[in-house]
Amino acid sequence: MTEISLEDIITELVVNGGNAKSKAMQAMKAARMGDFATAEMRISEANTSLQQAHYFQTELIQAEARGEKKASVSLIMVHGQDHLMNAMTTRDIALEMIEMYKLLKSK
Repeated sequence: MTEISLEDIITELVVNGGNAKSKAMQAMKAARMGDFATAEMRISEANTSLQQAHYFQTELIQAEARGEKKASVSLIMVHGQDHLMNAMTTRDIALEMIEMYKLLKSK
């Protein structure tokens, strides 16, 4: 892992997590309006942001496992992890909501 500060990693978790959650929310709104192409595009964008956040999270975990970097459990670290987990949950719910809206619109 190239040298990146813990604060920068946390920032990546917050920013990418926030972006992913926003895209998932936009996907649900598009699905509610019957615009499933946009919904799928927004889910794809959410997935991209989640992949970015997960990359930084994984790099941090692996660096700690190798003994290279010890991540302190600080309020800001918890905040970053909260953003990521909340985004993942929102994306998962959005996927289910999109399918539900597809069923409702097909009737």
